[in-house]
Amino acid sequence: MPIADFPNLAPALPEIFLACAAMTLLMVGVFQKDGVTEQGVRPFRMVSGFASLMLVLTLVLVATVGGYRQATFGGLFVVDPFISFFKVLILVASVMALIMSRNFLEAEHTARFEYPILMMFSIVGMMMMVSAGDFMSLYLGLEVQSLALYVMAAFQRDDTRATEAGLKYFVLGALASGMLLFGISLIYGFTGSTDFSSLAKMVEGHVSLGLLVGLVFVLAGLAFKVSAVPFHMWTPDVYEGAPTPVTAFFAVAPKLAAMALLVRVMIGPFGGMAESWQQIIVFLSIASMVLGAFAAINQNNIKRLMAYSSIGHVGYALIGLAVGNAVGIRGILVYMAIYLFMNIGTFACILLMRRGGRAVESIDDLKGLSKSHPALALALGIFMFSMSGIPPLAGFFGKFYIFLAAIDAGLYALAVIGVLSSVVGAFYYLRIVKLMYFDESDEHFDRPVPREIAAVILLSAVVIAAFFLYPGLLLGVAERAAAALF
Repeated sequence: MPIADFPNLAPALPEIFLACAAMTLLMVGVFQKDGVTEQGVRPFRMVSGFASLMLVLTLVLVATVGGYRQATFGGLFVVDPFISFFKVLILVASVMALIMSRNFLEAEHTARFEYPILMMFSIVGMMMMVSAGDFMSLYLGLEVQSLALYVMAAFQRDDTRATEAGLKYFVLGALASGMLLFGISLIYGFTGSTDFSSLAKMVEGHVSLGLLVGLVFVLAGLAFKVSAVPFHMWTPDVYEGAPTPVTAFFAVAPKLAAMALLVRVMIGPFGGMAESWQQIIVFLSIASMVLGAFAAINQNNIKRLMAYSSIGHVGYALIGLAVGNAVGIRGILVYMAIYLFMNIGTFACILLMRRGGRAVESIDDLKGLSKSHPALALALGIFMFSMSGIPPLAGFFGKFYIFLAAIDAGLYALAVIGVLSSVVGAFYYLRIVKLMYFDESDEHFDRPVPREIAAVILLSAVVIAAFFLYPGLLLGVAERAAAALF
């Protein structure tokens, strides 16, 4: 092949580096003596440490190559500031999730070196699908991500709930993939193309009924990935059944990737037919906000509560997509960045809910936490107030920019429903604060707190509490990233 025909690999350098690093670490793990040694789970600790380092190096590469729009592999792979913004969030979430998972997996005797490697492969898939410039590369990235996540959900093989979670996620994920593929085939059949830029030009003219039906199926497949209502049915069971570090990872990184993909597909190839899909997004948004607010009220398991909470948060983010302009997309970017720290911080607190070396998950177990673990109660209180949208915490600003975009676009009903859902949702967040500070308990959580988890909680709490001091930094970056889409 002549040099002139060789594709430019620079835009895909982070993905290539991470895939090679994952395969190298797989070989390192295999050739180490497996099992528990006198130093602990040696292969897991070593591979986990190197995996964290590789993710940080990938983050540096993303920041280096993603400053402007580039395309390679015949337009199959695209990089721009919007894509780079989400890749940075995915990698930050993944590093934090991996760091805080180590102690839990060792305590549960499931610390195997395959865990960080599966996580790395799923991140390669996420980054590929965020950078997709064509439905073919989109589907390839989606499946690379999903296959690793199915295994991670059932990582605790001896736990019935974990295997059930993995099976449910696999079956419903396969169904969503089928719907997505059917939609892509209809779009290809009616337009003769799967390339995003070609589709954008075709859609500006005549929109056929077949294309609309295909788009509805694609939307259904992607709505499953962000767990928007009515495609949310897997979320509570998988969040509850999967090991807590896996749930923490599921709650942020795949959700960020799926949201980025949904925004790119709607605004990019189908931006010219916004009137056709806007009402679908409005329905998904309202249904997700309302169900997320009301279904969480009766939950006793904190991981199930976080599942319904995440469904509600997706509903708020979708308001920005329903607006469909640069202001709305900027709102999504700010919201998802804040969502990342609120969720990672909360799940780090959930990982510390252990008594006698055994994990506990009931919300009632948090009673009297302020007496036994005042710092932990303060951090969890910050995250709960932020999720409620109470100023001056970061969660308030996330919702503020989303609702502002809806009001500017004249979507008053959507903004009002969002505010009312927020008020209902505040009930179950503030109930946790009430249990921690105003109820008594004779049983306390184990000490000491592992340093890695304490560091994740501290970083997340500082970001959420101090965001109001300098919101312009995130706003400026989000504005440039959103402008890249238009």
